[in-house]
Amino acid sequence: MIDLVKYPVITEKTYLSLYKNRQYTFDIDKRLTKIQIKKLFSALFNVNVVAVNTHIPPRKQIRVGIAQGFRPTYKRAIITLKEGESINYNISNISTVQNNTGTSA
Repeated sequence: MIDLVKYPVITEKTYLSLYKNRQYTFDIDKRLTKIQIKKLFSALFNVNVVAVNTHIPPRKQIRVGIAQGFRPTYKRAIITLKEGESINYNISNISTVQNNTGTSA
């Protein structure tokens, strides 16, 4: 399950939305739907998800020497939590939750 969540997006804009609206931003697997994302975050972090907003940013072109290509595509999810709840980014906390749910790392 943890493989579906790539990493949290930490920028000035996401910090503002975190403190004003309790919204966390993550880059996740492109194939997940909003319902699957809501269940995933509820199971991984033991939080009540109020809303899930998603979008797929445009691919960026990269160049290494002569070779040109594109960065891999991903989906960005903005998770709104219930009042008074928060997500802990501690990796050891996630692995203990994963072991309790019966999935392997």
